Amino acid sequence: MKFVYILFLVWLLALSSTAQVNYSAAPASSQVIRGTIHDSETERPLLGATLSLEDATQAYPAVSDRTGAFTFGRVPIGRYQLVARFLGYETQIVSEILLESGKEQVIDVRLKAGVETLTETVVKGIRPDNSLGSVQTISPEQILRFPATYLDPARLATAYAGVINTNDQANNISVRGNSPAGLVWRLEGVEVVNPNHLSNAGTIGDRPLPSGGGVNVLSAQLLSSTRFLSGAFTPEYGNTLGGIMDMRFREGNNQKHEFTAQAGLIGIDLAAEGPLNRRTGATYLVNYRYSFTGLLGLMGIKFGGEDIRFQDLSVNLALPTRRGKLTLFGVMGQSSNDFAAKTDSLREEDKDRFSIRFDSWVSVGGLTYTQSLQNNWQWRVSAVASANINTRNQMPGASTLGGLTGNPFQYDRSTNARATLHNQFTHRARDDRRLQVGLYLTRWYGSAGVWRGTSDLGDAPRAGRVQEGVLGAWLVQPYTNYQWTPSEKLTLNTGLHANFFTLNKNSFSLEPRVSVRYQPIERHSLTLAYGLHSQTQQPIVYLSQPMYQVANVNNLDLGLTKAHHLVAGYTYRFDETSSLKAEAYYQSLFNVPVAADRGTRPSSEPVYSSYSVLNLLDINEFAQQAIPLVNKGRGRNTGLELTYQKLLVKNYYLLLTGSLYDSKYQTLDGNWMDTRFNGRHAVNLTGGKEYVTQRNTHTRIWGFNARVSQLGGFRDRPVNAEASQKAGATVYASPDFSAQLPDYFRADLRVYWKKSRVRYSRTLSLDLMNVTNAQNQAYSYYDAVQKKVVQKFQLGLLPIVNYRWEF
Repeated sequence: MKFVYILFLVWLLALSSTAQVNYSAAPASSQVIRGTIHDSETERPLLGATLSLEDATQAYPAVSDRTGAFTFGRVPIGRYQLVARFLGYETQIVSEILLESGKEQVIDVRLKAGVETLTETVVKGIRPDNSLGSVQTISPEQILRFPATYLDPARLATAYAGVINTNDQANNISVRGNSPAGLVWRLEGVEVVNPNHLSNAGTIGDRPLPSGGGVNVLSAQLLSSTRFLSGAFTPEYGNTLGGIMDMRFREGNNQKHEFTAQAGLIGIDLAAEGPLNRRTGATYLVNYRYSFTGLLGLMGIKFGGEDIRFQDLSVNLALPTRRGKLTLFGVMGQSSNDFAAKTDSLREEDKDRFSIRFDSWVSVGGLTYTQSLQNNWQWRVSAVASANINTRNQMPGASTLGGLTGNPFQYDRSTNARATLHNQFTHRARDDRRLQVGLYLTRWYGSAGVWRGTSDLGDAPRAGRVQEGVLGAWLVQPYTNYQWTPSEKLTLNTGLHANFFTLNKNSFSLEPRVSVRYQPIERHSLTLAYGLHSQTQQPIVYLSQPMYQVANVNNLDLGLTKAHHLVAGYTYRFDETSSLKAEAYYQSLFNVPVAADRGTRPSSEPVYSSYSVLNLLDINEFAQQAIPLVNKGRGRNTGLELTYQKLLVKNYYLLLTGSLYDSKYQTLDGNWMDTRFNGRHAVNLTGGKEYVTQRNTHTRIWGFNARVSQLGGFRDRPVNAEASQKAGATVYASPDFSAQLPDYFRADLRVYWKKSRVRYSRTLSLDLMNVTNAQNQAYSYYDAVQKKVVQKFQLGLLPIVNYRWEF
């Protein structure tokens, strides 16, 4: 059956050679494409830049005015690419532009000064990236087009080489064999806490993930292009080992008010944007969303036996000033899972014995200010605060208490907060030389509270009887980066990043970074990047009280985990819309927290001498088996990645990625073992085809998209069935991840129908996630109801219907 769907996808893509676009003689629906063009470093508007808007049949010209503004007027609905040129700047091609009648397309293009390159710069976003290594640009249009993304950039990123989701229920991704805890989320250029609803999604015990969740708190229709980086980062990026998701808001329309309404399985999504002051160009963008499952819950209907709800509100204000631009933004989100224990006769699995309530709150707010200074200097300052709170309350069912052992009443609470001031100065000494210096100053706060008991919790949290640890410290990150382009063939990046965490004297790192891109002949480019990187531990790792003690060991004394990262790449560009890319990487991790000693353990419990934080998945997993740690472990990730990409031009696109990798960790006794994320291989094929018709004033687009994924199985801990039966709970035979799960296979389909009328446009879509209903194993555990070791599977077939209206 798997091969039937693979062949169907290949057949679908093969139809590209017979693509037909039917333009009737009647006037077609149209809309405005306009925008501005600026210097990417100084924000200076570029007067007289030439722009060309191109589709499959014709091109529309435009020239920018003294403010950098340009317009193509009203052009027919459809797909376009924009080519921007200015003397002394690199030519830039913005691909995959979708114009619909319900919304103007406003594009803010940023050109990079420098010598002419052998090939034109091709991007899916609007801003050039200074990274010369592993970086991808995710556009909002792609998020809305790719199959089974949940309208989430992180889920889309799993189509890229080296990126694997740890569970279908969440966007908790492992990048190049690293723990998802190594991934950092950024908003407006600053690191923020986990910006996801339902951070307990897909976990074993409904406990929060450090960097993932069921749904991103930011709706895709708020986002500008998102940068996703997977390794050997430039100096401006710090405090990460396993990837960066760098999101930015888009600005609202500065000339007219526009609205978007969306309804589907994810929820009800309402957005509005427009000018606050047409003379100054001030704009607003606001979005509110409420979950579909929450609406069901209000009617007393549960989804999968649980009452699942989330809602969020986001605002972005862009306020041009006399000398620069000020932006104000805020995000607030709340989510919950409520599962009620079942009666004895209805219980089918262990979870049915307990009532579990999980609540999560997340908020982000801040401002950015950008100003051009004299002598080609630019100043950018950001002040961003973010926080999330997670609580979990577990109580046994009424008829369960007498048959339970241990502490069936449980309450957990964790808090994570950041407040960051970021100052950055950029100077272009000459067209081929660029200097960047900056400083992140972050107040870092974390807390973790745990209560366990044999009786009802009652008012224990409010009475302060929860055992809670609190820590606060400063994270200081200065950096400098110098970029030099001595010729059209060669670009060099070099710089330093420092990481200083004031929690203890062990947390300092001075990190050299260097990267180079060389284009020996037209269409061919070689890249090489090296960086030393470091990252703080998760708050739960610092704060958990070990179950046993080791002399002179305190988890609050843990230093930064560090890694050398080396990436070599080769890219061949067939034309401006298609390329082949190969990358090889080597990551050597050191100063990794591992178990300090075997300790004195009861004979019924496993020895934790092989524990490493490189296997950390959910943040309270460690709290359940907290042990003393020392920075004496190591890790090693190696891999080879291959990517072929054909952007959406001439009505079809294709993305084929493959990776071979190995992920290991070393314990205190010197043994090398597989990490839980060592699946060894991953292959993804994503593609789609559009059919466009026009009749009278109506334009219709049918889109057919598919994705097929074949991944090596992750690792799991073997369960000791006999010991588990005696304990009435899961007891692992070993803490090592020595059991490999079966290979993972999933096929997704997405079909959409777009219709553009004169004043509005509509999109009706259907996603079929896991269309073959493949049974992919997630983990194993001992089920006290079934009295045996049970395999837990990931999501089966899930249809997602969505309707979108723009006007």
